[in-house]
Amino acid sequence: MTRPRPRGLPRADSGRGRRPATGFDCAAPGAGARRRSTAVAANALACVALGGLGATFGPAEAHADNKRLNDGVVANVYTVQHNAGCTNDVRIDPRLRQAAQWHTDDLMANRELDGDVGSDGSTPQQRAAGAGFRGAVAETIAVNPALAISGIEIMNQWFDNPEYLAIMRNCANTAMGVWSDNSPSRTVVVAVYGQPE
Repeated sequence: MTRPRPRGLPRADSGRGRRPATGFDCAAPGAGARRRSTAVAANALACVALGGLGATFGPAEAHADNKRLNDGVVANVYTVQHNAGCTNDVRIDPRLRQAAQWHTDDLMANRELDGDVGSDGSTPQQRAAGAGFRGAVAETIAVNPALAISGIEIMNQWFDNPEYLAIMRNCANTAMGVWSDNSPSRTVVVAVYGQPE
């Protein structure tokens, strides 16, 4: 008994499966390939060994969706502010997030950088204004020479820096944007804090 296939989906044996650069066909087997033969079994084993769909050779890119990490940084700053006596909310501002992304991308592309000043000489205030934010801004940065960084590592870096701790505790910073990126040998997190006019 065969189950009906949902409308709009190609058949498994329609030739639309992805064929990686390895020459192995890791797409789901069609009806004709369901019989167990040595060739099918060898192909399946090769696909598993090479990582499944889309396996290619060469350096791997490590660009993950870091939304949970970025949102966690905002939540941690909210906690730091409230532990310091603040009663305000910290809201994510897309303009500050854009400024944070620009600087994160710059830090990832220019490994000699590790501070607030960009490769073009831009400051956090200039990047925020370029993204359309009006008001005073400050910035904290965490750089880790590894594939990943945890929220705890970020907070530890920022708590150990008196300037960054003062920025996080400042109740006037009611808007915030965070962006992070990673490669196999470097992770960067940039948080831009704003005081909207």
